[in-house]
Amino acid sequence: MDIDALIELLQQEVKSLTRYLAMEDYENSVADAIRETGWRPPFSTDFRAYWIKQRAKRHIFFYLMSESAHKFKFEQINLQHRFEHYYKLIQTMDTAFMEAKEEFPDEFVDADNISAMFGSKIDAGFSYSPAGEDTTYFDDNFVSHT
Repeated sequence: MDIDALIELLQQEVKSLTRYLAMEDYENSVADAIRETGWRPPFSTDFRAYWIKQRAKRHIFFYLMSESAHKFKFEQINLQHRFEHYYKLIQTMDTAFMEAKEEFPDEFVDADNISAMFGSKIDAGFSYSPAGEDTTYFDDNFVSHT
């Protein structure tokens, strides 16, 4: 799935909310989702296509929530409910995304960035000769990482 197909799918899925959104909103939401996940298009697996779409929708809802934040309450008419609904929806989407990251950590790490998954090892700086002699404070101190 490429970016144009993703934007078209987003427009179909948010349905009537499209009238509140500009094309830049869709482009920005996809860009935010790409920055958040670290994935680059095309999104070749179903897993990545699904989650990039979900994160883009989450950013769209955040844009709508931000726009609704200025709504006010007048007598018994509550216009802030729209804001609260977006907020709850975003919380639910963020929770589902965090669960997916914990359940499928391998999907969120590219092969060129494997240290993001396993971390890196830093030795304490002690070195020993093959005979077991402490060579830490010798001038030719070399700590073997093998």
